[in-house]
Amino acid sequence: MEFFWYVVLMGILAVYIVLDGYDFGAGIIHLFFAKTEKDKKAITNSIGPFWDANEVWLIAAGGVLFFAFPTLYASSFSGFYLPLIMILWLLIFRAIGLEMRGQVHHPMWEAIWDKAFGIASLLLALFFGIALGNIVRGVNLGMVQNGVSTQEPHFFFLPLWNPTFSPQANELGIIDWFTLFLGIVSVVALMIHGANWIVFKTNSDLNPQLKNMVFKLNIGLLVLVCISLQIWHFIEPEPFHNFIETPILWFFPVMAFVGILGLFKVRSFKKDGHGFIFSSLFLVGGFASTAVSIFPNVLPSTNKVNPSLTIYNTAAGEYGLNAGLSWFFIALFLVIIYFIIQYRVFSGKMDDIGYGEH
Repeated sequence: MEFFWYVVLMGILAVYIVLDGYDFGAGIIHLFFAKTEKDKKAITNSIGPFWDANEVWLIAAGGVLFFAFPTLYASSFSGFYLPLIMILWLLIFRAIGLEMRGQVHHPMWEAIWDKAFGIASLLLALFFGIALGNIVRGVNLGMVQNGVSTQEPHFFFLPLWNPTFSPQANELGIIDWFTLFLGIVSVVALMIHGANWIVFKTNSDLNPQLKNMVFKLNIGLLVLVCISLQIWHFIEPEPFHNFIETPILWFFPVMAFVGILGLFKVRSFKKDGHGFIFSSLFLVGGFASTAVSIFPNVLPSTNKVNPSLTIYNTAAGEYGLNAGLSWFFIALFLVIIYFIIQYRVFSGKMDDIGYGEH
């Protein structure tokens, strides 16, 4: 049952990355590329009916984490308390940036909320990439000093950064050169994803420019991914051991690289949705590859005193995991029905929906 709920949790997170990922990417495009009111309207119209529903997947992931892996929930929500609070405030500012802009028609008012929406989207993309880097790198479980645990084996706390900015320091920080690098990869990938969504859902004058931008950014993304595979060896001496032991798992890295290679044809796609499909393949493949590489760990320990947190030593009791099955399938059915209705109602181009008009 632990493996089943782990797959459910990873599946929910993958859906969240794809769906809210294009919201973040659209916000970054809005910040840097939307120069006219028409362009700004096109971008907000493309995500207007979807962004708040997309965030529900993050709440669902938190719920499954709390229910199925309570020890991991307690450990991560206390250890990552500072960045989680920052992410919460960024989510709030991003939301109110979208909702408050149309309340007052004044250039200064609109400019403030445009910046709030764009900057919050950029920082969220960066912080979620940094968060993934922290999970790959691991944390000092038990707050070990001089070979002795100073806290309970599953407890830790991280400041924003350490003086050395190193991922191999004894006193780790949230931000170091490794996690920041993955944060930059996340920003580039979600910019591409958001641009593909805007092209897919609008007839904006920005679309030709966005296709060219996706092609150029995709070159940078390919370079960044190749570099990340090299620097991974500084963190994990054998990062591909799970793939070697179970060759079928190579499906996920192949999926990610198919996504990247497909995006090089973005300027010649006959259908606007093809670019979004390929960027989704990259995001899902990349995330799944990362999760598989550290399995069964869900939060590695950087010391040898306390063991890593795995899906087995953090899971709830067997009775609880089994009892949740019926409720899960009911919830899954309702969510699928909701999203089918939502995406059918708002199918096609979104240029004329007038989101945010008051």
